[in-house]
Amino acid sequence: MPQFLPLSAPVRAASALSMIAVGALVLTGCTSGATTTSSSEPVTGGTLIYATGDAEPTCLDPHVGGNYPQALVATQYLESLVSLDTDGTPIPWLAAEWTPADDGLSWEFTLHDGVTFTDGTALDAAAIKTNIEHIQDPATGSSTGYLALQKVTSVDVVSPEVVRLVLSSPDSGLLESLSQPWLAIESPTALARGTDINCESPVGTGPFMVTAWDRQNSITLERNPDFTTGPADAAGDGPYLDTIVWRFVPDSATRYAALASGEVDVIDNAQPDAIVASRSDDAIEELDAPRPGASNRLELNSGKAPFDDERVREAFIRSADINDGITSLFFGTAERSYSVLSSVEPLGTSTPDLFTIDTDAANTLLDEAGWTRDSADGIRSKDGVPLTVRFPVSTNQSIPAEQSLFEQIQATTRAVGFDVQLEPLDLSSWYGALGENQYDLVSAPYTKVGPDVLRILFDSSGITPAPSGYFANHSQINDPALDLLLEQASAAPDATERASLYADAQKIIVGRYFVLPLYDQQNHFLFRSDVQGLRAMPTVSTPTFAESWLDR
Repeated sequence: MPQFLPLSAPVRAASALSMIAVGALVLTGCTSGATTTSSSEPVTGGTLIYATGDAEPTCLDPHVGGNYPQALVATQYLESLVSLDTDGTPIPWLAAEWTPADDGLSWEFTLHDGVTFTDGTALDAAAIKTNIEHIQDPATGSSTGYLALQKVTSVDVVSPEVVRLVLSSPDSGLLESLSQPWLAIESPTALARGTDINCESPVGTGPFMVTAWDRQNSITLERNPDFTTGPADAAGDGPYLDTIVWRFVPDSATRYAALASGEVDVIDNAQPDAIVASRSDDAIEELDAPRPGASNRLELNSGKAPFDDERVREAFIRSADINDGITSLFFGTAERSYSVLSSVEPLGTSTPDLFTIDTDAANTLLDEAGWTRDSADGIRSKDGVPLTVRFPVSTNQSIPAEQSLFEQIQATTRAVGFDVQLEPLDLSSWYGALGENQYDLVSAPYTKVGPDVLRILFDSSGITPAPSGYFANHSQINDPALDLLLEQASAAPDATERASLYADAQKIIVGRYFVLPLYDQQNHFLFRSDVQGLRAMPTVSTPTFAESWLDR
């Protein structure tokens, strides 16, 4: 049975050295490190059925594009250079150790010996170089990975086991970025097959292999008999499962019914009512794993009217009643956020005073901004143009409870004169609306480990699309002072200085009413109680079945 590589003394020393340069910026105090336990010994064999409510990926290679549905499934067959422990400290994975240069402008990674991809290709420094260059190649069409690697200017093969990443400026979030599935390492031999073939069957070093993809139905993953790696905090001698069948079940009620009947073993995107119902069923367990990075939030497009006026942005936020909707629609499964960062990010700042409901202040602000209430329906207008706000909603990403919350926001902001036009769209059409700047308000989930997500989402460079066509700065903030703070924070070697800079950056983002925080990005998994060894990775909170087995 393959063994997980232990955390050796040299690796611990290297990890400590890296944290001196990087600081503890990541996931802490959350439940994503939870693991199911049993007094029984693991059993090898069996098929686990996973039912996902997320959109089916158009490509199984997370280098291409880079969304959460890709990360969910890719976690089962791809591995990263580094991982994180439950305290957010970077730990070895494919890299056994790493060392930053004194000036922070390069990092050297030493790879574990004897690791091979499932097609027989050896893991070496040249493979890492090929992967980084694949993500950075505009032809790949990467977004999440591409944005995370913006400071990497070149990759040097120092020796077969050692690879050097050269940076344009110090990057305090580099190790966090490298832990994510969108930067996972794939076989260079497989990448050479071309995008179309590789999208069908990416090849990694992970515990499972992609063996079939029946589009709009399921992906079949089979056990990797030669699996030898795993992150340094992995436990056991897995993988134990023979097969995972990854089914696409968009309807939430159907997913839960299949779980309750035992037809499937694990579901994601569990709805609030299902979560509450499951708590009275001894055969079902819950894993709550909030995603790191940004909170769920509404972003106001400041690049055009009406939200190019700060008074209008504040009026909208002062009139958007969030709390009652969260209480009534989520049944205690979500808590209101007053931060642009997830609650699992220790450097997030919470500012509830900025988000109190004050309709009198909202009406005064709109009056001052020249929006008058002339029409019989109460919608304000200015120079003959109604105060209409276009709000495209991704039905693949917003659960029904969230869509109902948006309807309540629509109703409460109408009371002061806004006409919010909700536009339910499938994922492709939603991306299209954003790319064509056909939105005034949007809820756009974005997951990236650590506070450097603020640079991705709110630096003015994020208004320019990545090669995939996706751009991350949906608020369209163009503020040189904010850009400077985010760059200084990204490069700061001192943890205290970095925390102060990120706090100042958040003051600008929320203080000028570019964003309305809602709650953490929800990540509730429900599973049959005979599924053992399931945990969520402390990186981007995706489930891993590397150590899972069936107690039946």
